[in-house]
Amino acid sequence: MKFYVIGSREIVLAFRLTGIEGTVAETRSEVLEAFNRITGKGGAAGVPVNEIPRVLILTEEAAALIEQEEIAWLKKGKYPLVVEVPGLNGHLQSKKTLSDAIREAVGVDV
Repeated sequence: MKFYVIGSREIVLAFRLTGIEGTVAETRSEVLEAFNRITGKGGAAGVPVNEIPRVLILTEEAAALIEQEEIAWLKKGKYPLVVEVPGLNGHLQSKKTLSDAIREAVGVDV
């Protein structure tokens, strides 16, 4: 399975050490350009179909910059699957953890 990461320089470097490619993007325009290139969205010159990653990893900071575009992509149900990970400073205050989401939806603490 192919992965790809978009985020800060430190996060992208850490993922590269594990063999996962990525793009350093810290402004909205940089994140949006990388997101559109990987997903082939917005008329961007995307990656070849056989090289589209199955999982796109976004740092929470990067995801917050393109929140509406990410939600629109997720609603389509196409690959790549978008996954958010915390940045170097931990979870953003406005983001729920997976445990919080489960607790809210099911009413059970995991």
